[in-house]
Amino acid sequence: MKSKGSGKKFLPITLGILLVLGIASFGNDSDVQKTKTQQESYVEESAYSTSRDTVISESNTEDETVTSTTNRSSDTEEVLSSNGSDRGFDYASLPEYTSSPYVEVNGNVPFFIADELTTESYESYGALDSLGRCTTAFACIGTDLFPTEERGKIGEVKPTGWHTVKYAGIDGNYLYNRCHLIMYAMTGENANERNLITGTRYMNTQGMLPFEEKTHDYIEATGNHVMYRVTPVFVEDELLARGVLMEAYSVEDEGAGICFCIFCYNVQPGVTISYDTGDSSGPEFLGSNQNNESNPSGQTNSVNASNENTVISTDYTAQPTEAAYIGNKNTGKYHRASCSSVGDMNEENKVFFTSRDEAEAAGYQACKRCHP
Repeated sequence: MKSKGSGKKFLPITLGILLVLGIASFGNDSDVQKTKTQQESYVEESAYSTSRDTVISESNTEDETVTSTTNRSSDTEEVLSSNGSDRGFDYASLPEYTSSPYVEVNGNVPFFIADELTTESYESYGALDSLGRCTTAFACIGTDLFPTEERGKIGEVKPTGWHTVKYAGIDGNYLYNRCHLIMYAMTGENANERNLITGTRYMNTQGMLPFEEKTHDYIEATGNHVMYRVTPVFVEDELLARGVLMEAYSVEDEGAGICFCIFCYNVQPGVTISYDTGDSSGPEFLGSNQNNESNPSGQTNSVNASNENTVISTDYTAQPTEAAYIGNKNTGKYHRASCSSVGDMNEENKVFFTSRDEAEAAGYQACKRCHP
């Protein structure tokens, strides 16, 4: 787990400084234009950016409830808010899930304040709370935090609410994924228990992934930094999060490239979920491995549909997605997505996985061609 620097303050730029910078950069018009063109292309292409004027507070006021975490080290024992209420986020005010995997929050404007903005890369993961639940992951992400090696195994981490259960119709069949609050491709954090929650396949791939990939690609293309914060939202003592609050803001261009504030619903269309324990039920239940991967409660893999903490999602459409690993139903082998064998598979034989652990848990073996 890495923590880089204390973070420099991002101060408002005065007109005088702008004039000086304009003169100083006169001889580097080509470089300036190149960077400007890169950034403008992301503004035009991004489905998640929004108009930016004065949406980031200049400083704390007497009524400000946000606490800067710029200087917080990765070893802190401070438990950050488990529901985002310390930033003005109100889960109870959100609409119930209907068909979209996410909903915009606060006008799609993140809750960052000026004191939290920095152009020095760092990452911080809040301590687990008294129930062992993840709190907030907060980072200023630059290319220097990107991993330089392939992601390792994460199967030993059992986040709260974890069950290994399968249903027909879900991409890869498994209901739950170990979801990184901040994706591995942006910070290289792998089996960090403070960065992994139990999330449905639907939330992971349809809710979070498009925003994660957009952010990663922007940072990679521009070299700019993005303030990034993900908070799992738990209700009272529930072990399974109702979803995650995701906030992002590109610093150097003041949100022109990346700016969003969304809530992703932790639901799976067609499956009934109890957030108290993570138990579930559905008409196409295929089985479970409850002996070694369920919650210690010992409850079975079923729920009472009348439970007030239960959500039933019915608008299901199976959607194949880009995945790190792809299994072949005929051979029982799994391959890296880039493996030449994938091109030889029939579409109906493909099974998609986010990790080796997930593929092996489903009974697939590694392809010798791409995993010598």
